[in-house]
Amino acid sequence: MKKRYCIIPQILLLFWFFLDMTGARFGNTYLVTCSYKDDGIFFLIYLVAVLLFIFKEKIGKWAVAVWTSMWFVIQFLCHEWYTVFGKGIMGSLEGKIKFFSGTVKWLEIDGRYIPDVYHTVLHILILTVVITSAIYIGNSKKEI
Repeated sequence: MKKRYCIIPQILLLFWFFLDMTGARFGNTYLVTCSYKDDGIFFLIYLVAVLLFIFKEKIGKWAVAVWTSMWFVIQFLCHEWYTVFGKGIMGSLEGKIKFFSGTVKWLEIDGRYIPDVYHTVLHILILTVVITSAIYIGNSKKEI
């Protein structure tokens, strides 16, 4: 896999995650709130990992792969875990539903938390970066 095919999903993820830093509202609903106080460190770590990948590829590819893998696990535990098991590590199910009540949703089921549009796309992009990074690392090992 060529480097540019690995960078494209990384940049898309960086752009999408940047929306979390600024927020995006549509009238009374929102795609994502401005959450730089809560998620700013995650954004900065990912930004540094992407810059390392661009300018110091040997370490950067590992930084991106390791960070996005850990980030995906955290996101899974904070979102999809609630959908699958009805409870989780980040507070109550009712609190989770209430916190995300004003978001743009794909689907809403009473008493069930389903990740909103922003988080669904975020998780798909993170997973895409994890997969493309793993393929890139695997291919670069074969070239040696």
